[in-house]
Amino acid sequence: MTTFRARTLASSAAAASLCLVLAACSGGGDTSTGAQPSTKGKVKLQFWSWTEGIEAQVKTWNKTHPDTQVEFSQEAGDTVYQKLRAAVKAGTAPCLSKMDGQDLATFAADGLLTDISKTAAQYKSAYTTAAWNAVSPGGTTYGIPMGSSPLFTAYRADLFQKYGIAKAPATWDELIADGIAIQKKNKNIKIFNMAGEDPSTLVDLSWQAGASWYKVDGDQWKIGFTTPEALKAGDVVQQLIDHNLASNASYADPGVFKTWDLGKTILMTTSTWQLPIYNTNFPKSKGKWQLADAPLFDTATPRTSSFFDTTAVLKGCKYPDRAAQFAAWLSSSKESVTTLTDPASKSGLFPALKDVTPYVDKIIPTEMFNGKSDSAQIITTAASRVGDQWQYGPDYADMFAEMQKDWGKVIKKQMTVKDMLTHLQSWTLSDLKSKGINASAAN
Repeated sequence: MTTFRARTLASSAAAASLCLVLAACSGGGDTSTGAQPSTKGKVKLQFWSWTEGIEAQVKTWNKTHPDTQVEFSQEAGDTVYQKLRAAVKAGTAPCLSKMDGQDLATFAADGLLTDISKTAAQYKSAYTTAAWNAVSPGGTTYGIPMGSSPLFTAYRADLFQKYGIAKAPATWDELIADGIAIQKKNKNIKIFNMAGEDPSTLVDLSWQAGASWYKVDGDQWKIGFTTPEALKAGDVVQQLIDHNLASNASYADPGVFKTWDLGKTILMTTSTWQLPIYNTNFPKSKGKWQLADAPLFDTATPRTSSFFDTTAVLKGCKYPDRAAQFAAWLSSSKESVTTLTDPASKSGLFPALKDVTPYVDKIIPTEMFNGKSDSAQIITTAASRVGDQWQYGPDYADMFAEMQKDWGKVIKKQMTVKDMLTHLQSWTLSDLKSKGINASAAN
């Protein structure tokens, strides 16, 4: 589970040519991080976001950057993408907007963003490769990473011990074996949860397995929903379903917390922004949880996944150099990141930076976890393990919506994961072809 918030995925608009995604297929090399914007004089930038705590940082920026004043607008996350599309069409779009990584790829393919590859290159070295991939679909950069959500595990250490298991599973095979062993002692206990409306578990596992559903190869996209790596991830999900090891509590239901708090489900893959939420909503089990590394497919190649927030530069932005400068300050300056990663800001931000160590300790609610595991090290390790092979493709948002249609059937055992992946393979190739985008099947 990457999140249990509803993912707001924008639908694709008109067909786009491949060059809108690939462009020069290069984000450029690093230059001095001290380089200044080329635009001269005083400018104003509009910035839309739905994240709490951001407005205060905009005010801080404005006090110390009189030549680049940012006008902030607090938007609703469930409608912002539709508003942005309409605004770009009308020529009234803001220069900057917060955007999820997968939506950035779709906006780029639809020609709604500005290529900032050259002006953004100077900031690239501060961020992880995986984070930079999220703002550079096809190799062209359209924004600056804002935050990440590296995946790790939270588990009920007391109940694992009760059922004779000393530690959290190190691999997905171990998780399945542990789940089966626990159910032999208590058939009502689930080791995992997969909501019927949210296929993010399959996304996470595919990323961890080394799959690349979308990958640029020369002048085309290679589509890989049925590669060995993708099918390996699908097989784990299928085993969880076949052995009835996962609960199906909806992430849209506030009661979802009870399945973990009451010990009905005893493990979850989770991330940084969720930790304060558990501290508030797990009153009965507080202090009984521990963190652990996310289960792996291959311990020799430890890899996990992440969910990325970005700051995208919209089409029509007159000052992309200033926009990139502000976005980089927001997500990489010590002043901004120290404040935004503080739970008191309510932003839920965890940085997409290469070095996250200064920001880890304060996000861990010590009363939630029993202190027997090194929570800070686990989070730092997760941040360093995010697989950099993953790319978001030009119709990712539409593909995700298509996947959601079948995911409920998969959970109800009306369809296999392999059949769903096979369908997504043909559907995506057909969809890209209909948009005039060159694509073929990956090997």
